[in-house]
Amino acid sequence: MSEASITEGDLQAYADGRLPEGRRAAVEAWLAARPDEAERIAAYRRLASEVRAAYDNLIAEPVPERLARAAAPRMPVRRVAAVVAWIVLGIAIGAPLGWQLRPGRMLAQPALDTSLIARRAAVAHATYSPEVRHPVEVGAEDEQHLITWLSKRLGTKVKAPKLDEAGMGLVGGRLLPGENGPVALFMYQNQNGRRLTLYVRTEATRNRETAFRYARENNVGVFYWIDREVGYALASADLSKDELLKLANLVYKQLEQ
Repeated sequence: MSEASITEGDLQAYADGRLPEGRRAAVEAWLAARPDEAERIAAYRRLASEVRAAYDNLIAEPVPERLARAAAPRMPVRRVAAVVAWIVLGIAIGAPLGWQLRPGRMLAQPALDTSLIARRAAVAHATYSPEVRHPVEVGAEDEQHLITWLSKRLGTKVKAPKLDEAGMGLVGGRLLPGENGPVALFMYQNQNGRRLTLYVRTEATRNRETAFRYARENNVGVFYWIDREVGYALASADLSKDELLKLANLVYKQLEQ
């Protein structure tokens, strides 16, 4: 396999452990010559491991008898189990229950999010916010370089909102893998060491209506929204829901300018 033939599909298959053994060595050699890409794929593998660890118990549960009876007579029980497992997994990680919000006010009805953005943002926050020596790839002292780099990788203009008025200073940022392509992660911290991350990704489809939603993944609170072709998620394990909402509104206003 030549360097030119290494595709994003190969990288994703390698990260998921699905790449045939004969192709694995070529991908590993390609990654060895590209530290940034190697870190991106390593981060993807860590993220996938977190998701599997969270939902493996659901997949291992026996198939409900009523679903097994409803299956086609010729469909093997093992096939039924696989189908049910994927349905359960899709519901569990693809449709978390949240509260839909307009910027500045909460709506009463619950809303389903069909993306993984809240879960991904929470896992990314939980993975990197405890880091002391290496919480980011590029520090705040190189903010312009960071923004230019992440904008180029995401293929859209990326901003690092100023949250100093809320007592949050920019620590820096990093590049992460996502299901639709590269993801930007900005990290902020206050004088007490409490941290906040802003997860930014491009969306497969444009969204005409902006709405805030809230989800809680383990001990991480997340406010997230999709604005046209970009999705945002603000996450923290240190801040209350009200504090996080105020910051989400501040971020939203700056991104709209």
